[in-house]
Order: sequence, then C-alpha cells, then structure tokens
Amino acid sequence: MFWILEGAAFLCLVYYGVIVIYSGAATSFALFWPAMAIVFALLGAGVFACGRLSWRIPPWVPVSAWTVLGAIAVVFVVTEALIGWKALFSPARATEYLIVLGAGVRGEEPSNSLRKRLDKAIEYVEEYPNTVLVLSGGRGPGEEISEARVMFDYLSYNGVSAANMLIEDQSSDTVENIAFSRRVIERQEYNKAMAAQALLQDNYRRRSENDRVRVGVLTSNYHLFRAEAIARKQGIVNPVGVAAPGDRVLALHLWVREGLAVLKDKFLGRM
Repeated sequence: MFWILEGAAFLCLVYYGVIVIYSGAATSFALFWPAMAIVFALLGAGVFACGRLSWRIPPWVPVSAWTVLGAIAVVFVVTEALIGWKALFSPARATEYLIVLGAGVRGEEPSNSLRKRLDKAIEYVEEYPNTVLVLSGGRGPGEEISEARVMFDYLSYNGVSAANMLIEDQSSDTVENIAFSRRVIERQEYNKAMAAQALLQDNYRRRSENDRVRVGVLTSNYHLFRAEAIARKQGIVNPVGVAAPGDRVLALHLWVREGLAVLKDKFLGRM
C-alpha cells in the first residue's frame, strides 16, 4: 500500500506537468494535482508509520481513517457515474432555444473546449434550423472580449445566421449562464408576443406561466449533468441536454474537477 500511494503521488505530479505544458500553469484548478500528490505522499507516510509502530497505535485509528476515506471515495465515484451516464446518454432533440455555455477564450479566439461546443452548435442548427442559440458567457480574467462575442463571431464566420443567435455576455459561472440566459429567452418571447396580435400575446402569457418553451443546454459532455440540474433549479422544465466532446488530454482533470463542482453546488443548494 505504501508504494501504491507514493506512486499515485508521483503520477499526480506528472499529470500536473502535462497540464502545464498542454494548457498553461494558469489552467483552472490545476493546483489540485500537486495538492493531491502531497495528500498521497502523507497517506503513504502514515501507512509506513503504522506498519512500523503498529503496536503503539490503537486499532480504531486506522479503521476510522480508512472508513472516512472509503466513504469519500464512494460518494465521489457515484457522482462521477452520474456525470458519465448523462454524458453518454443524452440524445439531442429539437428545441426552440438552445443555451450554449461559454468556456475560456484566448485573446479573441475560442479555447479548444469552447471550439468543440461551437462546432456541436453548428451541427445542431444544421439539423434543427429553427432553433435560436443563446450564447452565454461574460468576460473572464485575462480575456480581451466576452466569451459570448467570441462565440457569435465564430458561429457567424461558419455560416450561422445572426437571426438565430442571442447574446448573454454578463454571466461569470454556470448558475449565471442559465439564469441570465433564461431572462434573455423570456425577453425574446415577450418581444415576439408584443409584435403579434392579442391572441399571440395571450398565448405567450400561458406559455410563460407553464414554461412550455422548450429550452436546451449545450455544453461539454462532462459538464452536462450539472448544467441540466442547475437549469431545472432555475425553473427550466425538462431541459434538453446536448453534449459536445471534451478535451481528451485534459479529460481526467476536467472530470475530477467537475465531480467536485457537482458536490459543491449540491451542498450550496445551487442544483
């Protein structure tokens, strides 16, 4: 067990190096891996000490420690299983509005993760041309323009009509992505109703009361479980999930980070 834990610590440091080389030291949550290397190294040292000093350590100490660690592991594995199930089994369906969640940008260019989401959005509107894309993402630290504007420019360049896009560029996290996008959708529906006859205005009021406008959320596959849960928490009934492929090199990092984010948002009541 000692060598397994010390090996895990070494692998965490190696993977941190891969992340830094591939996407930079400023990658979100990257310091998690050297932190885990320290944790594994300390656990290994603890196992080594227990082996040498077993006659001086009460049996309940290692039993309690392994029980707590085992419970944490079970919770995390179940969370990752839920994330994986949603990522693998979310067939796309037609929607009236599809919220496309932003990701990091580099200067005025989409990151690899964001590009994959946008390419998926292009595929989606080709299949469902009547869908309006709600491009959601504000301007983050170190970004020259908002993610939503980068998304709009990329989609426009690739042939998506401006009439099929709405911009939400004030959000800074997933909860705000969904909440602010819903406001954009409601405003769009209201404007459509105001431009129509009284019958359509009545129809709008009935639809808004029952949330019958079909809304989808497009994001990376690992992020879909949390995005849908937040959408439901924000009052969107039966959101349609559309999964874009994630970054293969950063897959382990992104899935681990997402698992912890799900637990945090669940604890905070955000999903």
